[in-house]
Amino acid sequence: QVQLVESGGGLVQAGGSLRLSCAASGRTVSIYDMGWFRQAPGKEREFVSTISWGGGTTYYADSVRDRFIISRDNAKNTVSLQMNSLKPEDTAVYYCAADRRPSYGSSWSPAHWGQGTQVTVSS
Repeated sequence: QVQLVESGGGLVQAGGSLRLSCAASGRTVSIYDMGWFRQAPGKEREFVSTISWGGGTTYYADSVRDRFIISRDNAKNTVSLQMNSLKPEDTAVYYCAADRRPSYGSSWSPAHWGQGTQVTVSS
């Protein structure tokens, strides 16, 4: 079993930055691909970004590319999402996810999910 706990959400003005973190525990998550999804009110959950277990391969949704940066620290079993130049449309609950199967972008369907952390961007 894998447990994922997100932190770092909050309220920020448009143009600002936030850094989300996800702490993983349980099985050997260092060999899991990990990533972030988000769900805005009234919308379906959508892919944001993933990172391979070794950190060498990353994928981003077009809407966040060049603004968000995903990274991981396998020694600490954490994955982070640095969010810059935030826009009101980035407002959503952000979910951390993990799976032993490799991710290839938005088609990834991870088995393990965190509870989510709210990010609100005011205009």
